[in-house]
Amino acid sequence: MTYRAYYRSLGNPSLQFSLDEVIYRCPETGSLLEVVHDLAALRQKSASEWKKIFEERYRSVRFPDNSGIWSKREWVLPEIEEQNIVSLQEGYTPLFRTPKLSKLFNHDELYVKLCGISHTGSFKDLGMTVLVSQVKQMISKGSSVRAIACASTGDTSAALAAYAALAEIPSVILLPYNKISLAQLIQPVANGALVLALKTDFDGCMALVQELTKEKYIYLANSMNSLRIEGQKTVGIEVVQQLGWQMPDWFVIPGGNLGNVSALGKGLLMLRDLGLCQKMPRIAVAQAEAANPLYLSYLKNFEHYEPVKAKPTLASAIRIGNPVSIEKAIRTLKEFQGVVEEASEEELSEAAAKADLAGLFCDPHTGVAFASLEKLKKKNIIQKQESVVVISTAHGLKFADFKLAYHEKTIAGVSSLHANPPKVIEPNLDDIRRAVEEHIAKHG
Repeated sequence: MTYRAYYRSLGNPSLQFSLDEVIYRCPETGSLLEVVHDLAALRQKSASEWKKIFEERYRSVRFPDNSGIWSKREWVLPEIEEQNIVSLQEGYTPLFRTPKLSKLFNHDELYVKLCGISHTGSFKDLGMTVLVSQVKQMISKGSSVRAIACASTGDTSAALAAYAALAEIPSVILLPYNKISLAQLIQPVANGALVLALKTDFDGCMALVQELTKEKYIYLANSMNSLRIEGQKTVGIEVVQQLGWQMPDWFVIPGGNLGNVSALGKGLLMLRDLGLCQKMPRIAVAQAEAANPLYLSYLKNFEHYEPVKAKPTLASAIRIGNPVSIEKAIRTLKEFQGVVEEASEEELSEAAAKADLAGLFCDPHTGVAFASLEKLKKKNIIQKQESVVVISTAHGLKFADFKLAYHEKTIAGVSSLHANPPKVIEPNLDDIRRAVEEHIAKHG
């Protein structure tokens, strides 16, 4: 069976473009593009046949099935040639659930999809493997592309630099100077990217990279490029597979540039359209209060949208005031009876620290998601008996400075209710025993 995929204009669906074209927006309407699959061809296999194929490939050691993305390649990038796949064995991340986590958040059926347990430590790997693989294939066919560029608040740059290094394609990174963590800065540096730290915010970097990539030999890697969405959409598909092909009631996902929201919805709709699931979940997007344009639009029933000037936030990767995927995100939320919630700096900090008490090492963006879950439960929007999957987008080790500041109680406006700083004591066995006894009694 031959499968195919192509770009389609969101503004005029009759306009189609090849995936080999260097194109990010519809030239007629200016709208973003989406990748469309030949569902009629995919339906030649039954839902049970697709499940069997995916289950047989699951956790395989064979290339390319050892990737959670490429094990579903017919649904992602069906015309890719195997020698052009650029993979770091991304995907197949854990779906975490423990009684302690459920107790801490007073929610029985609570799962966390740990997308940060990936090669560069974030969910951005899922989309970057697809984009860089497609670029490698284009170059093999004679494309003039000579480099790949992105604007980033940290995680996208790490993913691009790693995959481009593996593919031996030069990468160019535009970062907001002094606004990302040290761990996020050093990743693309170590992988050999050209890192340009600009004295502006992410939105300023995004505007500049769009101008830069008007040159056809520099390929744009931000999520306004629909290829990224094709990899990221496998998050929802993988969750459903891990739940025995059962759909949860809710997904809660942090939102910044908002490509991840539309990606999640796209994967879930493919499950429905190809008959693997009938029930659809609801989606909650969690934004930082300091960068909340989607939340403000939601309060107006999405009848009006305005960019905002993003303020400083501990959730630096979602410090975005003018998200490029806003149109796709709103469409997705309408399709999934979606809601949007926001979290303050104190709320996200305390929620992340509380999640850590169950054994996680929660990044601030996932803290936004946990805080939003708590607020939506208090509003009775999410019911206690409903199953919830929180999408954790990055590993907490990328934000060690945030974790340290929390436990040292040095974050302005944050109470640090769960602070647990190291105790400095003399090297005396009696003092050590006393400290141990106090710790045991505290947990008694």
